[in-house]
Amino acid sequence: MMQLWLEHFGVAVAAISGVQAARGKGVDLFGVVVLALVTAFGGGTIRDLCLGATPVFWIKHTDYVLTALMAALAMFAFPKPLSSPKRFLEYADAVALSLFTIVGAAKCLSLDASPLIAVILGTATGVAGGIVRDVLLNDLPMVFRPDVRLYATAGIIGATAFVLLKRFLPDASWVPLAGILVTLVIRLAAIRWELKLPIYEPNQTDSNKSK
Repeated sequence: MMQLWLEHFGVAVAAISGVQAARGKGVDLFGVVVLALVTAFGGGTIRDLCLGATPVFWIKHTDYVLTALMAALAMFAFPKPLSSPKRFLEYADAVALSLFTIVGAAKCLSLDASPLIAVILGTATGVAGGIVRDVLLNDLPMVFRPDVRLYATAGIIGATAFVLLKRFLPDASWVPLAGILVTLVIRLAAIRWELKLPIYEPNQTDSNKSK
């Protein structure tokens, strides 16, 4: 039951982040709904197709679509512009990333996928919807932006922590929550203290050779 509520909450938050990403881009209501649905279901769709779990989850359980639509329409009708839309989008994406990553990894394990595949597809569940959303908006995806810190990295670490805990404590009901918190804390810490991975840049010798 807890996982079901987490999935619906994650779908709602992801849909809201899709709407927020469209703010100020001149997108009409139809486009906003499309972006919300893509953000909410993109990662899970890729995961299910890779696992051969068809029909994919939102087609099999259409109540997720209703959750995403209601969240998107409510956000679209929100009358007051946010004072810091970029920061709101980061926080919304952080919550969606945390929930979707662990739900995705848990589904992989339930279908007897290996721990490594659970980490990879769990992370993909968390980040792929946002990637598709940003591509549709002609933006560089958040996961690749140097100013959006430890996005996929937080998902990888959180999914790894979940998989390890699940291996050694298979019956502990708190393991999914622990994985979510690990992912969320790392992502929020990266936002707060601007933590980031090293950026690949050519050294001075390579720059001189290219001239």
